[in-house]
Amino acid sequence: MRRFLLALVALSSVAVAVVSMRYFVAPQFAPLLQVKAGLFRTLLLVHAGAALVALAVGPFQFSSRLRNRSPRMHRRVGYVYFAGVFVGGGVGLVSAVGAEGGLTARTGFFLLGVCWLTSAWIALSAARRGDIAAHRRWMVRNFALTFAAVTLRLWLPALAAATGNFVEAYQTVAWLCWVPNAIVAEILLGRKGAKL
Repeated sequence: MRRFLLALVALSSVAVAVVSMRYFVAPQFAPLLQVKAGLFRTLLLVHAGAALVALAVGPFQFSSRLRNRSPRMHRRVGYVYFAGVFVGGGVGLVSAVGAEGGLTARTGFFLLGVCWLTSAWIALSAARRGDIAAHRRWMVRNFALTFAAVTLRLWLPALAAATGNFVEAYQTVAWLCWVPNAIVAEILLGRKGAKL
C-alpha cells in the first residue's frame, strides 16, 4: 500500500510539474498568467519555475531504495529540491501579497509560504547535523506542503463549478490546498511504526 501511495503521489506531482511548464512554453494556456503584469507576472513565473522543480523531484527522495543505493545522489537531488523550495517559497511570500481573492486568499497563501519555508529549513538543518530521523519527519511535513500544488489543481475546478464563483473558490482553495495536507502528514507521522 505504501508503494502504491508513493507511486500515486509521484505520478501526480510529475504530471502537475509537466503541466505547469505551460507558463513558459505556452503562456496563452496559463489563465493566471494572463491577469498578471509587471513585477507580479515575473514573480509568478519565478515561483512556478522553482516550485515545479521541487514538485518534480520531491517524491523520489522518499524512495528508500534510491536513498540506500546512492546516498550521494540523494543529497544532490535534495539540494536541488531545497533550492526549488527556498526560491519558490521566498518569491511565493512576496507574490501572495498580490494574489487574487483578497485578504482571505492572500493570508492563506502567505501562511503556506511561511510553513513551507520553515519546514524546509528545519528539515535541512536536521540533515546537516546528522539527525536523519528528524530530517525525514520534517521532509514529510514539507512535501505535504509542496503537494499543495497538486491539491490546488484538484480542488479549484471542483469548487469553481460548485459555487459558480471563481473568486470565492480561490479564497477557499488558498487554505484547502494545504491545511488538509498538513493534517494528513501529522496523522501519518503519528502512526505507530510509520516507515519513513
